[in-house]
Amino acid sequence: MRHARWVGQLLLNRRGAIKRSVGAASVAAMATGILPFGSMTVAVAQDGQEPLGGQPPKGAKTSIKDFDYQIKYQRAFEAVLWNMPAIAIYSFRRAAFTELGMKDNDIIAYSATATPRLEAITANSTTPYITAFTDLRKGPVVLELPVAGPEGSLYGQVVDAWQFTIADVGPSGIDQGKGAKVLFTPPGYKEAVPDGYLQVASPNYRIAFAFRSIVAPGKTLADAYAYSKRLRMYYLSEKDNPPQQKFVDPANQRYPTLPFYDGRHFEDMHAVMSVEPVREHDKVMVGMLKSLGIERGKPFAPDATAKRAMQQAAIDVWFYLQQWFDNIPASLRYWPDRHYVALLQADANKTFSFVYDDYIDLIPRAAEYFWCTYMPKVLSDTPATQYMVAMADKNGRLLQAGKLYKLDVPADMPVKQFWALTVYDRATNSFIYSNSNRTTLSSYDLDKMKKNADGGVTLYVGPKAPAGLEANWIPTAGKRPLPAMRFYGPTEAFNNKTFKLPDFELLS
Repeated sequence: MRHARWVGQLLLNRRGAIKRSVGAASVAAMATGILPFGSMTVAVAQDGQEPLGGQPPKGAKTSIKDFDYQIKYQRAFEAVLWNMPAIAIYSFRRAAFTELGMKDNDIIAYSATATPRLEAITANSTTPYITAFTDLRKGPVVLELPVAGPEGSLYGQVVDAWQFTIADVGPSGIDQGKGAKVLFTPPGYKEAVPDGYLQVASPNYRIAFAFRSIVAPGKTLADAYAYSKRLRMYYLSEKDNPPQQKFVDPANQRYPTLPFYDGRHFEDMHAVMSVEPVREHDKVMVGMLKSLGIERGKPFAPDATAKRAMQQAAIDVWFYLQQWFDNIPASLRYWPDRHYVALLQADANKTFSFVYDDYIDLIPRAAEYFWCTYMPKVLSDTPATQYMVAMADKNGRLLQAGKLYKLDVPADMPVKQFWALTVYDRATNSFIYSNSNRTTLSSYDLDKMKKNADGGVTLYVGPKAPAGLEANWIPTAGKRPLPAMRFYGPTEAFNNKTFKLPDFELLS
């Protein structure tokens, strides 16, 4: 009882002290409900007062009618942007296996340059392609590269499941043109590598390559094709008795490698994500994919809402990236006073991963892999090939379908090898089907074209050729054009930008 009376008296004394210390000057502080007492404050509740934060503003209403759909749509939209590099390379694999009847370690070797039947993102049609796919879950894989020399040479990249280059091939690549047995090992591989092999440790299980067979001086396209068939690909477990190499030539077949921009996009995404290891910086996105029915090692199982959301998200990403390129920053122009943008847009580290210490730059990465495949591991300051894409005409107007344009190509193009203008369909970034199926005109065609007085040529791009200039014309067949001028072996004049390619001009 004595203790209780002592506590009660102490409280009365403190109340008195508070009254004396507040005084008339503290009325404003009392109105806030906060009273000072030395280092202590006393909160006084007021009728109608609310906590700061914790809920939306008074009167706010949700804009969402279906939260289940909304969250699945948002996750699907971001997943398409995030997954663009992987989906683009997986589409090559999917089409090879379903349309060409291939299997792992078979090799595609084109006997001729590509036509629109190769439905691929900004492919070239001046040198024949070679490509193949394998799955390292079955064990390490050997790729035998032939020696470069008078008979021919190869140039290209081997990429992982995210389409990031793990090995450059050719005279400036891992083999240095000397020929090699390259051994690709799967994630976590710990066994000793046999003598005589160059090891490339892959961070993923499924890998792919795309090479070009370069026609050697004095040789023909047929020679380049024969040279490409010196390649061998097999599992290390078969090294003592490699199987006969199977080659597939789809020169006269349709090879539809383009990603789908509908619900099928996510079926392909599942085919990648359910197999490949998850990188630390992708765990949040992979966790979100579970709500869409995409989960490692499990069947693709989206519910009806997810299917509807994924269909629309894939469509919307396509439209989003189209408008992104329509409004591409002027700072990306190769020449400030021209309307060309380099096809190869590397990240700040001169690579194509767009992965930094503290973030992943998803939108420029998605844009780059939307219109380009098989980038080099590192973008040199003086690349062996440069690709200049025309985004607008000389007046800055976007190139349009159904219009006729001209390009004046000077006689002194800054190339050590050759130049080539290829026109793609802006909608698909692939070749345009036409009656002639002509996709490209190059310096190899100069003897067939009408030349200008200064030795240069004027090329025409549009639905119909000007009279008498059919040899100088690339048809667009009513499609919106995406012209790309390739400089093979660009000279110093190109690299230091003292040379400038004229812009396209609208004729009609």
